Amino acid sequence: MNEQHRQVLPMLPDDPDDSTADQAIRVRGLEKSYKQKKEDLRVLRGVDFDVARGSIFALLGSNGAGKTTVVNILSTLLKADAGTATVAGFDIATQGAQVRESISLTGQFAAVDEILTGRENLVLVARLRHLKHGAQIADDLLDRFQLTDAAKRRVSTYSGGMRRRLDIAMSLIGNPPVIFLDEPTTGLDPQSRAEVWNSVRKLAGQGSTVLLTTQYLDEAEHLADRIAILHQGRIIANGTLAELTRLFPPAKVEYVEKQPTLEEVFLAIVGDKANGSSSGRPEDEELR
Repeated sequence: MNEQHRQVLPMLPDDPDDSTADQAIRVRGLEKSYKQKKEDLRVLRGVDFDVARGSIFALLGSNGAGKTTVVNILSTLLKADAGTATVAGFDIATQGAQVRESISLTGQFAAVDEILTGRENLVLVARLRHLKHGAQIADDLLDRFQLTDAAKRRVSTYSGGMRRRLDIAMSLIGNPPVIFLDEPTTGLDPQSRAEVWNSVRKLAGQGSTVLLTTQYLDEAEHLADRIAILHQGRIIANGTLAELTRLFPPAKVEYVEKQPTLEEVFLAIVGDKANGSSSGRPEDEELR
């Protein structure tokens, strides 16, 4: 860990809020290692954090930091080596079925059927979940995610942003209270990323709890109510954007000489000539 991290750590709380009533997700001491030929690879080294109900929580870290491993453990796809966690009030180790009924997981790649239309994808998932009125559920979600105009088109014709929005819409069928989005905008163009961001904001606005993993700093900055930085298997910072910003020294004000642009030079030279004067140079103005 570099010197900057050593300076930040002492300024952070030793432990997240111990209250549980308002926590949709609660993680303590999470550890995970993967077997390798020569030695075990320790991916998580004691992860602690809480996620408040109805909030967007960003787990920020570089590739290989352990973000997806955390999500897979919390969604019961992986078993932790040590530590405890609850999701929607259910223990991930002893109440896995209840956890899975309470969550939605959207992975790094859109899990949609490209042969079907957008509407058919949604109706299919509603039927698989044994929900009544699947057609109405599909129409409501298409409208909610601004996909109504493309409802009857095959998903193979959708843009990356449209596919991701459809993928998120499919994961919401059944109204799960907790939603995991694992790097939802990876590989998307700026416009598609903006579309997904709007969809995520709407989820939280309607009461869902969102745990978002990302390696994009601007994504965490724009979306998250709270941000945790995962580095080398540990949470090294956890707070709101304002709290994290205050960990660093105030910005220094420095004088920087501004050079004129070519447009400004051009207008300074020809501007007066356009008005019929003999010269546009600044010194001519002083002589008159």
